[in-house]
Amino acid sequence: MYNHIAMAKACDRDLVLQARRGATQAYGELVQRYQASVFGVCLRMMEERQEAEDMTQDAFLRAYQHLDTYDTERPFGPWIRRVAANLCLNRLARSRRAVMPLEDELDQPSESADPGPEALTEIKEQQEIVRAAVLSLPPHYRAVIELRHFQGLRYAEISEVLGIPLSDVKSHLYRARQRLARRLLQDA
Repeated sequence: MYNHIAMAKACDRDLVLQARRGATQAYGELVQRYQASVFGVCLRMMEERQEAEDMTQDAFLRAYQHLDTYDTERPFGPWIRRVAANLCLNRLARSRRAVMPLEDELDQPSESADPGPEALTEIKEQQEIVRAAVLSLPPHYRAVIELRHFQGLRYAEISEVLGIPLSDVKSHLYRARQRLARRLLQDA
């Protein structure tokens, strides 16, 4: 029916069109392509790994149910990450919960460098301070920090993912960074 190699080479737009016609394998290929980045968004926005996994599944299910609303002229990645981010923000707003620690995503020493125990302890302490500062941010500020600094998205991409104006992205990032700086200076 559908050749796996052909699917791997297909562009996102073609896969979406196939999925709209009922080709579940095509949607499965999209899930494989974007699962890691969607999970990354959910992981850093939610409190627990299991909850992030659930939110990732919910995001892909929601996207599949609303695939007919997706504009095939736009990239699929930002759209699915926006679905995930919005689901997480809605859940956080309902539950008033904090995000999960970012310890796995913070800068780690390179494998070629062999830091001693003192350096590792210092890195761990810095990670805990940054984690606490990020956790103290309101969810909408956490979202822009996550997308900019941990996903590496440009401002326009963040605007698209979150469905907010570019000016809001810039002001949210500015305010989030100010809050982080104040918090980090207090903890120093």
